[in-house]
Amino acid sequence: MASSKKLLRTCPTGHKYYKSSDCPSCPVCEEERKPEESFLSLLVAPARRALENKGITTLQQLCKFTEKEILQLHGMGPSTIPKLKKVLSENGLDFKTKKS
Repeated sequence: MASSKKLLRTCPTGHKYYKSSDCPSCPVCEEERKPEESFLSLLVAPARRALENKGITTLQQLCKFTEKEILQLHGMGPSTIPKLKKVLSENGLDFKTKKS
């Protein structure tokens, strides 16, 4: 299998980075904007962006969705669900059980 060729890119803020995909996000900017606290700090950037793009920034907002609905978000992978379930459980919450 041939490896993808990484291209040097520069983001609007001037960071230089190499990337093989068409994804426009700068890894340096993503790391700088990663929250230090909240459940979002536990997630990788694509999963964090998926929740933020859906307007989910608190556990109270997250528990209004089913696991299936969260998994359908672009950028959300199955390895993220256990992390979310754990943090919800630690706060006495859980995913919605079925779609209304």
